[in-house]
Amino acid sequence: MKRSEVNYDDLSPMMKQYLDIKKDYEEELLFYRIGDFYELFFEDGITASRELELTLTGKNAGLDERIPMCGVPFHSVKPYLEKLVNKGYKVAICEQLEDPKNTKGMVKRGVVQVVSKGTVVDLELLNEHDNHYIASVLDFNYIYTICYADISTGSIFVSIIPHHIDKLISTILNLGILEIVLENNENLELVSLLKGTYGIEVSYNNNYLEGQYEEIYASLEDEHYILAIKNLLYYLVVKELKDLSHFKPATIVYPDDYLEMDVHTVRNLELIETLRLKERTFSLLWLLDKTKTSMGSRMLKNWLMNPLKKEELIIDRYNKIEKLNNEFILKEQLRDNLYQIYDLERLCGKISCGNLNARDLLQLKASLKVLPDIARIIQELHFDLKINTHQDLFELLEKAIYENPPVTIKEGFLIKEGYNAELDELKDIRSGGKEFIANFEAKLKEETGIKNLKVGYNKVFGYYIEVTKGQIANVSEDFHWERRQTLTNAERYISPELKEKEALILNAEEKIIDIEYNLFVEIKEIIKKQILELKDTATCIAKIDAITALAVCAEEYRLVRPTINHEHVIDIKNGRHPVIERVSNMDYVANDCVMDGSINTLLITGPNMSGKSTYMRQLAIIIIMAQMGSYVPASKANLPIIDKIFTRIGASDDLVSGESTFMVEMKEAKNAICNATEDSLILFDELGRGTATYDGMSLAEAILKYVSTHIKCKTLFSTHYHELTVLENSIPAIKNVHVSAIEEDGKITFLHKIKNGSVDKSYGIHVAKLAGLPDEVINDALKTLAIYEKKPKCQKHDEQLQLVMEFPDEKKDLLKEKLEKLDPLRMTPMEALNALYELKMDINQKN
Repeated sequence: MKRSEVNYDDLSPMMKQYLDIKKDYEEELLFYRIGDFYELFFEDGITASRELELTLTGKNAGLDERIPMCGVPFHSVKPYLEKLVNKGYKVAICEQLEDPKNTKGMVKRGVVQVVSKGTVVDLELLNEHDNHYIASVLDFNYIYTICYADISTGSIFVSIIPHHIDKLISTILNLGILEIVLENNENLELVSLLKGTYGIEVSYNNNYLEGQYEEIYASLEDEHYILAIKNLLYYLVVKELKDLSHFKPATIVYPDDYLEMDVHTVRNLELIETLRLKERTFSLLWLLDKTKTSMGSRMLKNWLMNPLKKEELIIDRYNKIEKLNNEFILKEQLRDNLYQIYDLERLCGKISCGNLNARDLLQLKASLKVLPDIARIIQELHFDLKINTHQDLFELLEKAIYENPPVTIKEGFLIKEGYNAELDELKDIRSGGKEFIANFEAKLKEETGIKNLKVGYNKVFGYYIEVTKGQIANVSEDFHWERRQTLTNAERYISPELKEKEALILNAEEKIIDIEYNLFVEIKEIIKKQILELKDTATCIAKIDAITALAVCAEEYRLVRPTINHEHVIDIKNGRHPVIERVSNMDYVANDCVMDGSINTLLITGPNMSGKSTYMRQLAIIIIMAQMGSYVPASKANLPIIDKIFTRIGASDDLVSGESTFMVEMKEAKNAICNATEDSLILFDELGRGTATYDGMSLAEAILKYVSTHIKCKTLFSTHYHELTVLENSIPAIKNVHVSAIEEDGKITFLHKIKNGSVDKSYGIHVAKLAGLPDEVINDALKTLAIYEKKPKCQKHDEQLQLVMEFPDEKKDLLKEKLEKLDPLRMTPMEALNALYELKMDINQKN
């Protein structure tokens, strides 16, 4: 049964209320609170029962037929929310806005929040190491403006991106944005890429928030930034009902301030996750993350993904690492204190827009407790960081909050004695009442002679005097007891004195819970007034934690402080790949990488599995670590400031878009060639191997020449096309190096050592033997190789035959014009075949 199929007038009052609320949340699954459950009805119930594997039941709603329904307990709703949100659903939480005990008729209900992929604030549902970004993207036809925010931390950023969809997608993926808000769905390519290819939730909003939270963008002048912020704020505040009072003023991110890395570079270098398993373990971030706080972990990831280009900022981080390692006792004290700090950023978010409880405030208190000691250490280290110790808030929480409160805030036992006089008085009554009950029971036993009577309490009948059946005869009318309940083995009574005390005690209990709840809310509001200062403190702690982690890595992994030069020189002695060195079972072979001002390109040859790719990645990682402000894995490193890194490493078909390995290769090569500058770094591994030998070799040579003579950036170019090594003779900027190996008795030993000069053998069959191919296959391959080696060598590379398509004169100009309009790099294989077919048909028609 669907909502559209029912007659509204026939429904029960509660179901009419449900439909009235649901019509404003058509796209969301409405969790409708009834007592201790969230219920879902009609289509929502059917969807939720399927996705959550719940039993679909029915509910009487005034109709002849029961309507579909399923539900989940409100106290254990989090796992269900997490599952639905991860599957791409939005959930609207509809709460009871009145206490049913104090309400006559229908309880007022309303949606209090909407939860989607990008707006989760519950700490239990968030990854502590990652930011949880939602972003708004505005398309101005000549630029994109992106505003992204983490509601759980209150951080908001805005940036302008060139009007290239690839750059926009790279930015979104590198930030790990979970939900994108677009003005409309007109850009079908962008929507398809976000939703279909990368699984990012897409929402729509073409409104702008006015008159609220203006302080977030008050300092900005550029209208592009302001509109993007207002667009995101409207979605968060109006559509998702978020309280953003913990948001700091927006930060403008200028991409030119940071080393640029596209999504392929981040993945190929395994900066934040491994290529094979897509896991954090064994990535560079995993290796470097020695932080003690969640905030520090997120800050370190931000530094890794955004290496600096400003030399003074890089040097400042080097200096701090050096100071920390020189003052190793202070460093260890600092780490011990950092370990005691909870996630202040997300606690601030929870104070504003989450379900804060007393245990959260205890975490805040524990964090504030160690701030004075951290501030002292930072002062002794002479770091240019100021820490607000928030002593007033610590004293407030120390005085107010119980050390072991319940999870909920409506059970009492939140506020300590001595904080509020009225509350203390009521607690005395409650305590005295319990003491009275014990004394009253003893007194009754003495006066009545009924030694086994009991004074007890239950929620249905209140306080009572219980006498067993065998002692009922001893209950005298003179006691003035009233029978309250009959049990199988006993009778329960109430006395005038007990009734009077019961009313006093029960009222005190209710009043205590109400007062404690109100005091808790007051304390929350006091903290809320200092929330921006708390966030500043959290940011400062995150920076301290991140730089301390890098100092620990420098010491633990034998890293050295790099030197920065302005002569376009790379001089690395005994460089190492830090992750492989750490996880490998064998001794790591360190290698130099030397490129003076006159050498732009190292052309690397050598056997498969010898370490060419590792050597290339190693250089990029050393540069990234150096520019994020870290020491680097080498015995010496003299490096320039690099502005962009491009990589083409490994073979990967883009199965989603139907593009082949070779097309992916060419697109990534084009991206590097078109965007690299003289200050960039390019890593090309086996470029051209995805097509026929001569095609691949010709393209590889052309690209190598272009990069070395036109762009003149630092480039590592590995290849099996040994014919390319002759370019060293004609282009001074190219230098041949190779990875050495020893062949003895048909067996190969990889030395993993980079040496000058080139090699002219690939040892492919030897690698196949190492891989365990059958001897029959290996022997057959060796025989075939011997035959090929005896054949005359092919013509020199520069004299190779060129295939020329000749056209009849009458059609030559027309066909040439058609060919010039074709862009092979932007065509799918099917489009290319169709174009070729059309050209062939044109020729056949003429003939």
